[in-house]
Amino acid sequence: MLRVMLFLGTNIAIIALLSLTFSLFGFQGLLADNGVDLDLQALLIYAVIIGFSGAFISLFLSKFMAKRAMGVFIIEQPADKTQRWLVETVKRQAEQVGIGMPEVGLFNSASPNAFATGWNRNNALVAVSTGLLDQMTQNEVEAVLAHEISHVANGDMVTMTLVQGVVNTFVVFLSRIIGHVVDRVVFKVERGHGPAFWIVSIIAEVILGFLAMMLVMWFSRYREFRADQGGARLAGRQNMIAALARLKSFQGTPDMPDEMAAFAINAGKIQKLFSSHPPLEKRIAALRAGDNG
Repeated sequence: MLRVMLFLGTNIAIIALLSLTFSLFGFQGLLADNGVDLDLQALLIYAVIIGFSGAFISLFLSKFMAKRAMGVFIIEQPADKTQRWLVETVKRQAEQVGIGMPEVGLFNSASPNAFATGWNRNNALVAVSTGLLDQMTQNEVEAVLAHEISHVANGDMVTMTLVQGVVNTFVVFLSRIIGHVVDRVVFKVERGHGPAFWIVSIIAEVILGFLAMMLVMWFSRYREFRADQGGARLAGRQNMIAALARLKSFQGTPDMPDEMAAFAINAGKIQKLFSSHPPLEKRIAALRAGDNG
């Protein structure tokens, strides 16, 4: 219920905020004075529908796409002690945080890696790489699993979807306004839309989307600190710190993937703004200080 209310509240808030902003600044009157016949309310509704539809379709397909993209093998009947331990550990942690039992999977990768995805807390997937099992101790693997279970328990996938939906809405809305203004005011198109509208809208959408990604990635970095704290509560603070320290020792290795990496970071100064994960040293320091980041 809380997630549904958050979703509805977010939609209402963005419509109200943008409507109020444009009314206060007299933007509609400014457009009319320049011959721009843009229906802002209709455009806003369109942007909300497009923005949130894209985000939620991605959410509902997340588990399916993750399985296909990463080649995840779902453990239905454990074939050995390691698989049995994985399933039992995930089950125990899921019960501790009060969520439904996630699917547990393995994927082939030499890099130590893990991820959690799914459209709700009770229909999730937790998958780990073969490299994670090979290169980490059992306590460290347990901490990584606890980190991923915490993501699920925190509802991070849904919250990220809402954030992405809001960002998408702003990007679509503002890019169409920019394209419309250029089309009408600069190129003097009086009826319909000329080529300039579509060209400018696409360029503006790319630029705005690129800039808006910084906001989404900032939130993603914030949620990593929360998941670390959750992992520490489930598996022990020292085990969580040890797992992060072990991952830090793999930094700079050529086979560390960027996509879907549970702990990967980007080293460049500009790249850090677009990184989904904070630097490992900051995460370790936050755990040691008992800070939420």
